[in-house]
Amino acid sequence: MIVSVASGKGGTGKTTVAVSLALSISEEEVQFLDCDVEEPNASIFLKPQIEEALPVSIPVPRIDQEKCNFCGKCAEVCAYHALAVLPGKVLVFPHLCHGCGGCSLLCPQGAITEVGREIGTMEIGRSGDIEFIQGRLNVGEAMPTPLIRAVREEAKKRRNPAAVTVIDASPGTSCSVVEAVKGSDFCILVTEPTPFGLNDLILAVEVLRKLGIPFGVVINRSGMGNDKVDFYCQENNIPILLRIPFDREIAVLYSQGIPIVQGKKEYMERFRGMMDHVKELSRA
Repeated sequence: MIVSVASGKGGTGKTTVAVSLALSISEEEVQFLDCDVEEPNASIFLKPQIEEALPVSIPVPRIDQEKCNFCGKCAEVCAYHALAVLPGKVLVFPHLCHGCGGCSLLCPQGAITEVGREIGTMEIGRSGDIEFIQGRLNVGEAMPTPLIRAVREEAKKRRNPAAVTVIDASPGTSCSVVEAVKGSDFCILVTEPTPFGLNDLILAVEVLRKLGIPFGVVINRSGMGNDKVDFYCQENNIPILLRIPFDREIAVLYSQGIPIVQGKKEYMERFRGMMDHVKELSRA
């Protein structure tokens, strides 16, 4: 089973929920994927032993100036403006390239080959019984999706079909979130009871409905704001899976890198109960 954890808004406690969920699953093998590759931080709580680090690259064009006749076809087909053809010269802008391969495929002179450009690193290790895989995007890179795709593909190769995979997605509703959550059996949306939390929850719900992924909501810092998130969930038949109160003790644990289920033992059963509920809803 693949369970992704996402949030329309940053700072809602998504990683807190993802880590606690992974630690609360005791009867099955667990994979944890940190797909928030621009700012991976689950390792602060899980403290994995990294055993392997693999570079991740995307293909970018290399121009053979002797074969090229500067027809401009490559620049014409590039939707991302990663190529510019000047008299007697072709300019390549690697950071704009999405690695689609269209330019090399359609070059009439066969003057374009592809070379790898490293965009980040995939780190693989273990945290106790949990298999841990995270992506770490290089500073300044604009495209996290190829790295997220690489993490998902590596996890698929290693995954026991009977295992539970927990995916910590990046915040928001961008392409990186879609890449992280697609193919999930269930998605947990973490929100907070504030106007911003509700606004971004609505956006995330729309994305998941378009993807056809069943989902439920965890309300973090419950009791802090208003009850409009509750009304929205009731009106739209969205199950509320868990409420985590606005609790100073939880905030202190977070600041020390201690997961809720380890610092407040009563939450272990709450997260296990939530996982049972998730399994029921994914089968419905």
